[in-house]
Amino acid sequence: MGEQEKEGLTKLELQIMQVIWRRGASNVGEVQEGLEQRLAYTTVQTMLNILHRKGKLRRELNGRAYEYSATVTEAKALSHALRDVVDRMFGGSSEELVMSLIKSRQLDAKTIARLSRKLEEIEKGGGER
Repeated sequence: MGEQEKEGLTKLELQIMQVIWRRGASNVGEVQEGLEQRLAYTTVQTMLNILHRKGKLRRELNGRAYEYSATVTEAKALSHALRDVVDRMFGGSSEELVMSLIKSRQLDAKTIARLSRKLEEIEKGGGER
């Protein structure tokens, strides 16, 4: 895993990435419009530059403005974030994460049964990945 992949995303960086994943290549103004919270143009521009430096975005000059596009998929970013949480909070054990969700009543037997059926479908090659 390269150094840039190790760097997680802050909450604001994730929100900006979600705009780009949803809209595709976008300039600063388009990203600003796509955000739920209103941020100053210069703030959005700074955040896009940080994400570009982190290797999460590529930029290409289109006319007089840069267009930013994702270098990492949403699924890959999610996978990395989950791995980071499991490593930091649960000693690398996915089982401990699931047990924590059960103990905090965020997962119940009905949900576990439904997820088990989905897992079986995926392992048979018929479900979503």
